[in-house]
Parts: sequence; C-alpha cells; structure tokens
Amino acid sequence: MESTENVSFLPRIGDIAPSFEAVTTQGNINFPSDYTGKWVILFSHPADFTPVCTSEFMTFASMQSEFTALNTQLVGLSIDGLYSHIAWLRTIKEKIEFNGLKNIEVTFPLIEDITMNVAKKYGMIQPGESSTKAVRAVFFIDPKGTIRAMIYYPLSLGRNFDELKRVIIALQTADAYSIATPANWEPGDDVIVPTAGSCGVAKERMDSNDGTVKCYDWFFCTKKLSLEQVKNPPIKQ
Repeated sequence: MESTENVSFLPRIGDIAPSFEAVTTQGNINFPSDYTGKWVILFSHPADFTPVCTSEFMTFASMQSEFTALNTQLVGLSIDGLYSHIAWLRTIKEKIEFNGLKNIEVTFPLIEDITMNVAKKYGMIQPGESSTKAVRAVFFIDPKGTIRAMIYYPLSLGRNFDELKRVIIALQTADAYSIATPANWEPGDDVIVPTAGSCGVAKERMDSNDGTVKCYDWFFCTKKLSLEQVKNPPIKQ
C-alpha cells in the first residue's frame, strides 16, 4: 500500500478554511479568524526571486485598492523564510519595472511557511509538480471563513488577476441576490435565476410577459442585473 505520509490533502469547497498561526511580512496572523467579516484571497507562489511570481505580486499589489473596495483581504504564501520575503519585496519596489508598473510596494501579508505546515493543510504541495515548491493555488474564503472557490495553476502559468477579481464579484453578487452567473459573466450582464421548483412556477415564468425574466426553457431563465446593482448590493441582515 502506498504511503500517505507525503500526500497533500485538498480542502473542499464548503469546508471551513483550515486554521493556522503564521509569521508574515506584516506581523503574526491567526488565520482565518483575524479576517472574520472580510472576504480573503489566500494564494501561494512557488518561490521568492522568481520572474513569474514577481510579475504576479506586482500586479496584485497594484490592484490592492480594488480588492479592498470589495471588502477583500489579500494574503500570500510561499515556503521561503521571512527575511527572503522582505528582501524580495524590497527588490520589487526598488528595482523592478514591469508592464508599466514600478515602485510597487507590497503591503498585504506574505506568509513564511518554511515547515510547509500551511501549504500541506491547503494542498499546495503537489508532488507531481514539485515536492519542494507550492503550486499557484488560490482560495476564495468568505466572511464566515468558508472556502467558496479554489483555482490551482502549475508552476509555469501566471494567474489572470482580472479573473480572480471577477470570481470575488460573482460570489458576492450570487450571495446578495440569490442568483447564479452564466459563462463569461461580467458585472452588468444578465444573471441566471434559480431553476423553478415546481410545475406551477415553471409555467408562470414561461407565460410571463412582464419583461423582468427571460426564459429559454422552463429550467433556464435569466434576468437583468445592472452594474449599479452589482456595485451596491443590498445588505442582508
């Protein structure tokens, strides 16, 4: 029987985010309890002083205010040490210019994980890719500490940060309006209303002429949700 000693188990969507204490570039944190009431994007990168990771951190840092406006905290991780993190982030600020970005200061926490304790809890170490580096994992965690979405990338593939922002907005919109979002949805596009739970509701929707709901068939109906509604969702009690 194959040993499970080095197997990295992945949390699942709907699980409470595994808790941990960690040293970061912004001081010690207790995760996820320190961020209760906020959305969190927890993301890992393979190593400091690597070009793909550098481009990613510069991009994330340049978008930090956009995520803050979405009540979202960014938290990074690699299995490098704290002093390596500090030196790398200083190099980014003082020396690196990329894609029109320069003098970029990373002020969100970057976790030291030399022991790989956190990386293993979150399934970031995947031996088929590397046994010594964390893959590019992204976890979207809601204000109650529940994992709502996950994306994993190989070491060679830089992330699309507009897509990471879109995921947060889509999750928040789905929660606020009890809807789903269709393929390639962008804020302001039509959204999908829940499938009818009875024949009566299905018939009512199909026969409706009020223009608020468009049904392609009984199970597939959409409605308009303006960009303004997405930006200003109702506050649920």
